[in-house]
Amino acid sequence: MTQIAHDRLLIIDFGSQVTQLIARRLRELNVYCEIHPFQNVTDAFLTEFAPKAVVLSGGPASVLDPDSPRAPQSVFELGVPVLGICYGQQVMMTQLGGEVSRGHGTAEFGRAYVTPSNNRLDLLDKWFKAGPEQVWMSHGDNVRALAPGFEVFGTSPNAPCAIVADPARHFYAVQFHPEVYHTPNGASLYEAFVKLAGFTGDWTMGAYREEAIRQIREQVGDAHVICGLSGGVDSSVAAVLIHEAIGDQLTCVFVDHGLLRMGEADQVLSMFRDNYNIPLIHADETELFLSALDGMSDPETKRKTIGKLFIDVFEKHAKSVGGAKFLAQGTLYPDVIESVSFSGGPSVTIKSHHNVGGLPDRMDMKLVEPLRELFKDEVRALGRELGLPESFVGRHPFPGPGLAIRCPGEITRPKLEILRLADAVYLDQIRKHGLYDEIWQAFAVILPVRTVGVMGDGRTYDFACALRAVTSVDGMTADYYPFSHEFLGETATRIINEVPGINRVTYDITSKPPGTIEWE
Repeated sequence: MTQIAHDRLLIIDFGSQVTQLIARRLRELNVYCEIHPFQNVTDAFLTEFAPKAVVLSGGPASVLDPDSPRAPQSVFELGVPVLGICYGQQVMMTQLGGEVSRGHGTAEFGRAYVTPSNNRLDLLDKWFKAGPEQVWMSHGDNVRALAPGFEVFGTSPNAPCAIVADPARHFYAVQFHPEVYHTPNGASLYEAFVKLAGFTGDWTMGAYREEAIRQIREQVGDAHVICGLSGGVDSSVAAVLIHEAIGDQLTCVFVDHGLLRMGEADQVLSMFRDNYNIPLIHADETELFLSALDGMSDPETKRKTIGKLFIDVFEKHAKSVGGAKFLAQGTLYPDVIESVSFSGGPSVTIKSHHNVGGLPDRMDMKLVEPLRELFKDEVRALGRELGLPESFVGRHPFPGPGLAIRCPGEITRPKLEILRLADAVYLDQIRKHGLYDEIWQAFAVILPVRTVGVMGDGRTYDFACALRAVTSVDGMTADYYPFSHEFLGETATRIINEVPGINRVTYDITSKPPGTIEWE
């Protein structure tokens, strides 16, 4: 468990896909918090952690099911404020003597509106600004009978107990999700809750930096560390942070797997060597990766093959620097939540990530992942705190598997070359129009189909490509960037004219969810 001097808030995770967004809202308020799965929160844990407040997350289970998750009863005996969210509300009601019923005909999924009751509650002073407030619901069951001491402070058409509280004991519970974007005023609810709990907002990115450096030193000791450097903001921030902690005990390894964008290897190497005096190995493993991926089409097989090959390369270079005992990675929380459940909690796997899932037993190495619980915008803030150039901090994300997951279907070297050139033209267009910093991530995808076209009065039968550009804050949700039709038309014309092998261009307008940002 992290030992930190700040007041701490505990989030008990019941498996919601958006639990980490609760932590984001609290971090925005400079409140230090940790997420722990319900099965790990014992009485002894609570005593050691000593939270100043507790949040019970949402989750996919029903409290009416046998063996459904519960909070330790001692949570309600700590004498600190407790906030229950969705499933957390139902857990609170069930454990304190209320009743929950199956939501036959009263389930709510998506946008809803909560209307205040006539009772006044300090937690809601900034909540209901002008009558009913928009919220995001995702529930089947409903609270049927309140636990003793609770009152209703807000209702929705299908949730008569949308907001309930026992103000005397500082127990609060809502049926909706105030942490998500579609609850526009949700941040004010968390702000009021932490104010009532007495938090002073003393946790900052500077404090995170100091604590991370201390933890790295404690974990590593005098051992050597190799860091997988991609040139993106995540691995760059991880490398600089670790170097600040342990200095020359760190060696970075840049793996050129033949799946990079045009000119990227040279850009990354010069950018890093010009700015930092950190030992850096350029591992040109193009043949290793492309030979293994030749003809491969299944996306999960691609990701797992690339992950295995990365490990093989890191293992080789760990030996070359005298036996590194640790491998450092720029793993972020969105990678983790899409691959495995956070801290062992009960969430659902979306897809594999090459840098998530641990190391094989044969490797005498352990992982150092100082960014594993941060979102991208928090990593950028940490990068600025560390003094990284804006050219590092502001780069669009680029996936570890590289162009392999932007080439749906069979991977071939000619398709990769076509994709590189199309991607370069697209990004050049975005920069020429001054749009790069408005966009979270932009890239081209070569589609596994050929289409008929006409060029110079002749028939063509070439590949189609899709362009993708999204706006986001944390990578957990995203929306497509609203390019003008003039931009898209100009870009499509350039790609078709300048990229042999492409005769059709489309634009992907799918949000996340339901899609993911990358195509595979």
